[in-house]
Amino acid sequence: MTCSSNTTCLIKRRGRLGLALVALLVGVPLAAGDGRVASLRKRADAALDKRDPIAAEVALRAGIRAGLPADAVRAWLAQALIARGERGEARRVLGEGGFTPDSAERGWRVRGQLELIEGHLPAAAQAFDQALRIDPKDADLWVQIASLRFTGGEQAQAIEAAERAVTLDPANPRALTLRGLLIREQYGLQAALPWFEEALRAQPNDPALLGEYAATLGDMGKYRAMLTVCRKLAEVDPKNPRPLFLQAVLAARAGQTDLARELLLRTGNAFRDMPAAILLNGVLEYRAGNVNLAVENLDRLVRMQPDNLQARQLLARALVRQGDWLRVARDFDGDARQPNASPYLLTLVGKAATRMGDRARGAAYALRAAHPVRHGAIPIAVATPLGVLASQYQDKPNYAAMAVPYVRGLLLAGQREDAQVVADRLRDANPGAAEANLLAGDVRLLRGDARGALIDYGNGASIRFNEPVLRRMDAALRALGRNRDADAMASRYLAQNPGSVLAMKLLAASWAGPPANPARAALVKALGARGQQAPQR
Repeated sequence: MTCSSNTTCLIKRRGRLGLALVALLVGVPLAAGDGRVASLRKRADAALDKRDPIAAEVALRAGIRAGLPADAVRAWLAQALIARGERGEARRVLGEGGFTPDSAERGWRVRGQLELIEGHLPAAAQAFDQALRIDPKDADLWVQIASLRFTGGEQAQAIEAAERAVTLDPANPRALTLRGLLIREQYGLQAALPWFEEALRAQPNDPALLGEYAATLGDMGKYRAMLTVCRKLAEVDPKNPRPLFLQAVLAARAGQTDLARELLLRTGNAFRDMPAAILLNGVLEYRAGNVNLAVENLDRLVRMQPDNLQARQLLARALVRQGDWLRVARDFDGDARQPNASPYLLTLVGKAATRMGDRARGAAYALRAAHPVRHGAIPIAVATPLGVLASQYQDKPNYAAMAVPYVRGLLLAGQREDAQVVADRLRDANPGAAEANLLAGDVRLLRGDARGALIDYGNGASIRFNEPVLRRMDAALRALGRNRDADAMASRYLAQNPGSVLAMKLLAASWAGPPANPARAALVKALGARGQQAPQR
């Protein structure tokens, strides 16, 4: 299969990048044709470029009723329906017949687009393979192949496909935007800006592109520039909710809770299932004193992401404010038992245990909170028995959904060598997935092999260099005594991602103690402005 070697190898992510890749799929170049068919296709393309799929659909259906062959414009009609959100009707149209020879490549591409949007990755890959056999030099097709690969967890292969799209058509705005998105994941925010700006020169009014540019500027702390782009996005696409969401995030960061809540409310249900929006909603409701709503949002997020430690701690805090001590004592005792439990969480659970009558447990947690001990990496607990995990793993050993819990179970059982074998097998089966490399490195670090872990982390970082990778590489470098290299890496990361609290904290911790360091003082001030405390050595 040309498009993907294993498109379902990893659990699909639903973060900002995945949504942005799907948003790029509307709009493709003209197909060959002549006479009335060519004229109708051109008219439909013009309407789609103007984000008016209804006009495209009306013109196409009128042309078919006037006697033009449906197979000649079927791909355009399906694409217009997809752009309208009418995926069921698009599937029906695609199933009613075939394509003419000069529209087959586009037809298969649109079919693949539909399958990708609906999450049917193998079917999307098959459709894109058919399109590739017809025209392997279509840049827009390679953009969609890159989207497929990223959605399937094949990040390195996605980068290759995006590079090929740009090589085939250096002025293609969709290819430039996608390359910018992947550059942002691979190298950082600053490195992505030129790609977005080049794409904007080619297509200055594209809503998806403007949204990604604004989000990147906001993450970099360039808020005035972000607001300018948000206003432009609102002008060219008045119904687009993304400017409201970005402005809500900015208002929340500035402490303007009422304004942030109002802006978020105006987005309707557009971001109802986006984890970042759920978290923001929970925090805002908590600030506003609507504790029940805060608990509702945070509880939903924890069900979606049970390993999200930040969300779990915020939920515990909201439950305490709600007065539900029983649930705190019951649902978060496992979190408090973990060696890396934060002093704050230990304090909450300790108070809850005391209120429930278990004074001994409450006192033990209070003592741990008062005298925190630093721990290295530890495996996340799993509730499923190891034997069950092993049985599930045997069915699909190369899938992260099966391998990751099994690795955790083996580590908790003290079977570190076996865990390394499982992690390495997953990494080797999915070489393009950054997370698979990180898992193998995590096990090595737990086994005391910091040098080997650093190699795995470096391989992961070459694909996707984000805060989880930074944290791991910092730990491995410092375990090897390479503190200067760790500081240099964190400094480079901070230069690319100026708002990274983690990078600031790593550097502040490293630079703590005499002699006084002016750079550390600046970091302490920056952290304080974000409501964060600088850690000590």
